[in-house]
Amino acid sequence: MYSVSRSRGRPREFDMDEALDKAVSVFCERGYHASSIADLTTAMELASGSVYKAFKDKRAVFLAAFDRYKAVRDAHLRAAIDKGQNGREQLRHAIDFFAESSHGAEGRRGCLVISGAAELATFDAEIALRVTSSLERSEALLGGLIRLGQADGSIAASVDDQTTARLILCLLQGMRVVGKAGRSKKEMQAVADAALKLLD
Repeated sequence: MYSVSRSRGRPREFDMDEALDKAVSVFCERGYHASSIADLTTAMELASGSVYKAFKDKRAVFLAAFDRYKAVRDAHLRAAIDKGQNGREQLRHAIDFFAESSHGAEGRRGCLVISGAAELATFDAEIALRVTSSLERSEALLGGLIRLGQADGSIAASVDDQTTARLILCLLQGMRVVGKAGRSKKEMQAVADAALKLLD
């Protein structure tokens, strides 16, 4: 719990992770530039003074929200991957995880990595590093799953692991972009099914 002083000297405690989860929703839905401190304080259910005491400015809120978003998403993705019994199944679960995030309300909410890349990475070196590192880790994860599948025989040995991992990464990130405009579960699952054919 984080304790922040209030105007009458009474500390106000709030759960930082819960507040950042709400900030993530604002940034995903509105984008960085269209998200005001008023939007964030309302969503986070904090007074503006509390936000400024916990964070220097809106950019600092974004950086903390980005790190929180990645930590939560990565944990959920890892849990999905771990359900697979071999490399191909684990990769399938990873792709399905992105498909599930690319339709309905979650799809329209969008991805903070993509919005960060589109709005800020060109002009902000620190955010660019976070975005680049995130994408590199995702590509490395996909490549590792492909190599695992090749080792256990569930993925063809002829598949180029690096190029295919990069192709799947582009496809997964593209799904998140397309999902922002509104897509059905059936449409996104069809894309996921097509992606698996790259492994044959």
